Amino acid sequence: MSNQFWQSLKQWIVDQAPVQIAAGEVREIRGEFELAKEMDLAGIDYAISLACPLPRAALTGIADGPTLLYKHVYTQVNYLLDRTAMGIALRLMEAGHRAVPVAASQLIDWRMLKAHVSHRHVAVHLGQGWFGRNNLLVTSWRGAQVRLVTVLTDAAIIEPGPWAGRRGESGCGECRRCVAVCPAGAIHEDHRGFELNKCAEKTREFEKLRGIGQRICGVCVKACIGPGKAPR
Repeated sequence: MSNQFWQSLKQWIVDQAPVQIAAGEVREIRGEFELAKEMDLAGIDYAISLACPLPRAALTGIADGPTLLYKHVYTQVNYLLDRTAMGIALRLMEAGHRAVPVAASQLIDWRMLKAHVSHRHVAVHLGQGWFGRNNLLVTSWRGAQVRLVTVLTDAAIIEPGPWAGRRGESGCGECRRCVAVCPAGAIHEDHRGFELNKCAEKTREFEKLRGIGQRICGVCVKACIGPGKAPR
């Protein structure tokens, strides 16, 4: 792909949404994608990862579970990301490339909260940030208060994220705010010890709350504002 095309596409992306962009090769982790079980991803060696911030003011009412306002902004940011990802894919296709926009929030395994592609794994792989203790992507600019979307493609696009070159490192430091507030008790010292089954069970409870209807929580998202920043 020509640099001119990518710069033009990148400008189009940031005109659609206030996102942080990372792109690069994902062949190393492609075999882990659930999507690989239903379609041939051979040759689709690259991915574009977008991270869009959640409005902080909309998180302030969260205490021990999701609020209706959080559900609204969660849904709308996902929609914004999905529209942007679709636009990226269509533009790549027009340029002669293969491209697959992966929905920002679409579960294919409701028991274990699995999607076609783990946006978190792609984002960490491309340098968007690191895995926090809460097992979410944590960024240096907005903590875990972002939503993610991924576009898979055969276009050789390289755009390292701000955490590129530091894969495996954590920027959480001594912060354990997410550990203290998790209503499921699922978060521990290291993200590898995160108890997904407890998180999944708690989100099933929240899904039944009047007006929620989604497997969301938001408690650790509100707490995770990024390293070295004071809560607001």
